[in-house]
Amino acid sequence: MQVEEKSALTAKVLDRLGRPIHDLRISVTDRCNFRCVYCMPKEVFGPGYAFLPRQELLSFDEIERLVRVFTRLGVRKVRLTGGEPLLRPNLEALVERLAAVPGVEDLTMTTNGSLLARKAQRLKDAGLDRVTVSLDSLDEAVFSAMNDVDFPVERVLEGIQAASEAGLTPVKINMVVKRGVNEDSVLPMARAFKGTGHIVRFIEYMDVGTTNGWRLDDVVPAAELVRRIEAEMPIEPADPNYLGEVANRYRYTDGEGEIGFIASVTQPFCADCTRARLSADGRLFTCLFAVKGQDCRQYVRDGMSDEDILNALRGIWGRRGDRYSELRSARTEGLQKVEMHFIGG
Repeated sequence: MQVEEKSALTAKVLDRLGRPIHDLRISVTDRCNFRCVYCMPKEVFGPGYAFLPRQELLSFDEIERLVRVFTRLGVRKVRLTGGEPLLRPNLEALVERLAAVPGVEDLTMTTNGSLLARKAQRLKDAGLDRVTVSLDSLDEAVFSAMNDVDFPVERVLEGIQAASEAGLTPVKINMVVKRGVNEDSVLPMARAFKGTGHIVRFIEYMDVGTTNGWRLDDVVPAAELVRRIEAEMPIEPADPNYLGEVANRYRYTDGEGEIGFIASVTQPFCADCTRARLSADGRLFTCLFAVKGQDCRQYVRDGMSDEDILNALRGIWGRRGDRYSELRSARTEGLQKVEMHFIGG
């Protein structure tokens, strides 16, 4: 054990900007049952869209093996994403395996909540710590327009309740805010979850991928959202929970909980980014806005040893210099960036 611990310590690596790797987001499927306009617009991801065949997905064995290597580089937080991760059959089995990996201190999942009501307890029993649920409005018409498959709000709320009852807490609720679409849902969302123990996080609409028609004019700056909420429900800044936390935390001054704001567009946080993303087919992306990724599936399927994989990953992270959000300008226009559903946002 002492040898393994020493190996883990000496394997930790910093990128070219001095950032460690701490968080690993793993997309377990590129499929989703929603067609959210900012992620998988229906006109692109229609009935004939070709998703990855099963044999191209990383198997649970392959995911577990890669996670064991990543923890030796310093990963302590693992998040399962998609697509919609609960569409991956028997996901609880993967959760149980990853929860048992030494070094994984926080095992979480981001989901649209559509299947959460019937799976929350099984996920908790398997070892999942927390969930984050995407919910862009409590208004039925607005939410239907956002998910674009007429999925009802109530079923997502049932999933949030089931997660809370199962102990997958605190439940975080992500709301992507797009001007002229759902910005009027911000205050109702804050009111509804204030005092519940759940944490709503308002996310600036981002230019992830190339299919969502992003325009800067569609972004509602986080500072504007802070002012709107502050005018009705006084809030004050709170310290981050850890280095690299993406959300700017605020707490209600009456003690009724907290909210967060993720301002990748107007307040880039590249300098503290400690996240890597593994796509469903095993490609490693070192930035949400990356153009290409490194094929890690080849590593595990071509018979590389764990030490060889470790050295390869150390080299990839050591060469990392990504800071897209800080550079967002004419220099980054027209890049064919990876789509959000493919690497989990």
